[in-house]
Amino acid sequence: MYLYNETDQRLVDDRVVQFRDQMTRFLDGRLSEDDFRPLRLQNGLYVQRHAPMLRVAIPYGTLASHQLRKLADIARRFDRGYGHFTTRSNIQFNWVRLEDTPDILAELATVQMHAIQTSGNCIRNITTDQFAGVAADELFDPRPYCEIVRQWSTLAPEFLFLPRKFKIAISGGAEDRAAVRFHDIGASARVADDGRIGFEIFVGGGLGRTPMVGKTIKDFLPREELLNYFEAILRVYNRYGRRDNKYKARIKILVKDLSLEGFAKEVEDEWAWSRGGPASIAEQTFRDMEAFFARADHAPADADDPAYRQALHDSRAFARWVERNVAPHRANGYAIVTLSLKKTGAPPGDAIAEQMDGVADLAERFSAGEIRVSHEQNLVLPHVARKDLPALWEGARALGLATPNIGLLTDLVCCPGGDFCSLANARSIPVAAAIQQRFDDLDYQFDLGPLELNMSGCVNACGHHHIGHIGILGVDKNNEEWYQVTIGGREGARAALGKVIGPSFAAGQIPDVIQRLVEVYLAARHEGEIFIDAVERIGLEPFKARVYGGAA
Repeated sequence: MYLYNETDQRLVDDRVVQFRDQMTRFLDGRLSEDDFRPLRLQNGLYVQRHAPMLRVAIPYGTLASHQLRKLADIARRFDRGYGHFTTRSNIQFNWVRLEDTPDILAELATVQMHAIQTSGNCIRNITTDQFAGVAADELFDPRPYCEIVRQWSTLAPEFLFLPRKFKIAISGGAEDRAAVRFHDIGASARVADDGRIGFEIFVGGGLGRTPMVGKTIKDFLPREELLNYFEAILRVYNRYGRRDNKYKARIKILVKDLSLEGFAKEVEDEWAWSRGGPASIAEQTFRDMEAFFARADHAPADADDPAYRQALHDSRAFARWVERNVAPHRANGYAIVTLSLKKTGAPPGDAIAEQMDGVADLAERFSAGEIRVSHEQNLVLPHVARKDLPALWEGARALGLATPNIGLLTDLVCCPGGDFCSLANARSIPVAAAIQQRFDDLDYQFDLGPLELNMSGCVNACGHHHIGHIGILGVDKNNEEWYQVTIGGREGARAALGKVIGPSFAAGQIPDVIQRLVEVYLAARHEGEIFIDAVERIGLEPFKARVYGGAA
């Protein structure tokens, strides 16, 4: 993984000193709330419903074991003993004290972490596939490109005060696991017929109040032009993006207003001035950056370890976990393991300090000390020898992180909602808990097969409800909490936004609504057909009729 050089470390250390001074001046009244707000936001500090919240950056979702231990330490010392992993692969501490945040940032700096640009109208954390660098279907590793973009975008003066927040995702696999079509800019790996490496570029995607699927603006962009082209897009956005109305300030609105063709022409005109210029990425830069992410060849491992096969035979629970939580690795004899943060009874995405410490231990024993955070709010160990899977499973079970539900109904994505967020219209966590309890039968979940459920407490869509096969949105109805349901969303190459099935529901009705949606699917599905494919085939009407009419 990438390691800070002296300049990187000095930048982060200086930022801590600067913010400590800003906090001191705010607390003693020399800095007004209006003046302090943009300063705290660009250091990841929000004022939430009950307490300040600090959002810590996890660049492209990659952590070293000592960094995860530091997060556990911060959770114990400065919070209430846990952290919340988000859909942008960051971690949030929801109960920090305002006056403690400079100390927290200083602690983070000791392990090359920070909260810079985790909020505000700037370029946010660069995200990617949680399986980057190890996926069996990968065209090339996207992490070096993520790091190049991260360095370019961090504290870049031109892009610190954009019309609105800005999100970039880069994917390297044949399968898009980074939801690139739902970002302001998305880049998906491509290899030309002549072997050149580059990206298909998507622009204008996003969720929130006005969800849109990003559109292809460049079929193939040579990799050396990545920063030049990104700069061209951002300059057009900075010039023409609306600043008079925050609800119409995202780049997706500008692309819609100008049309894709009109926006693309503006970008091409801007790019003409910079193409081949100083921001072009040199081959040596690629080699240097790739060296940071290269690791020694995996130790030889048998692809068909007898002890592993015996464990599969002897334990149905272990076999189920392997089926749902273990993914193919590009190296023979290795696997990628997802640790579920979705055990019934625990808020989705939350990890207590003891679990973080335990995962750090498992990573050092089994995964070269490396952990990933997925945008589905789970943790990933990317370098596990298959022969070690039984021992890792036992360790994960002891931590409560071995629920075999990845990609199933109870692996639901959920924002903190009204229990914490001052923007939320409704609570998310109690509804998520009710759904998990209703569908806690693993036999039933395995029979249902892949079914993604996403929930947000408000239209800001931090829970990505628009792209869930089933989506739930908290809404305000006469000062009461209600929930709107959508179906048909999906990410990947066939990206689609879910459609509202009808009037909203009270919280207590939601498990029954999910049950009825599932019953329609079970009655209509073809052999091997997953929920989202059945929705696309039969349409919304049968689901609406069952939910609102109460009859099959």
